Order: sequence, then C-alpha cells, then structure tokens
Amino acid sequence: MRQATILYKNMEAGELIQHDNGSFTFRYNDSWMNDDSKPYISLTFSKQQQEYHSKYLFPFFYNMLPEGSNKQIVCKLNRIDTSDYFGLLLTTAKNDNIGAVRVVKKA
Repeated sequence: MRQATILYKNMEAGELIQHDNGSFTFRYNDSWMNDDSKPYISLTFSKQQQEYHSKYLFPFFYNMLPEGSNKQIVCKLNRIDTSDYFGLLLTTAKNDNIGAVRVVKKA
C-alpha cells in the first residue's frame, strides 16, 4: 500500500491510497469535510461523499501526469516504470504542478 497527502492551496484536503491489489481510494480529511468554507478539489470529488474508490487511478489524478516524451524522460531519469502511474504522480505532482492541487508522498 502506498499513500499520498492531497494538498489544496497547501492545505491538507485528503489522502490518496493505492492498495496492494492496485485499486485506489481518495478520502477527504474529516476537518475538510466538516468545514463548509473548504471547496471540493474537483467536480468529480464532490463533498457529498467523504470516500471514493476505483479499480484504476482516478481520471482527475491521471490527468495530472506528463505524457509522451516528457513522461518517458521523467520515468527514465527517476527509474519509474512507465505503467506506475502512482509513482509518476508522486514524482511529478509534489512541487511543479499546474493548479491548486499537489500530491505529496506520506512518510
């Protein structure tokens, strides 16, 4: 199992988990869910639910990944398998990311 903290404008909004079977869970933090002033991180992750499950990496996070030659270079330089989307997400979405959401590996 691998875990990441999901930051929205540098505030902890939730966590993304890749389970040992390859499936994924996104879960909002309790404090984020209970604060009406906090927005949802994506239209696909409304705050009507606290937890979301998928057999595959959620499209919202998948769309944060580099593509084409950029993906090939990042994978080669960081020794990441090109099909390891979670590993690629942890490498590329922690600092240099477009938008308000960042993905940071949990210790």
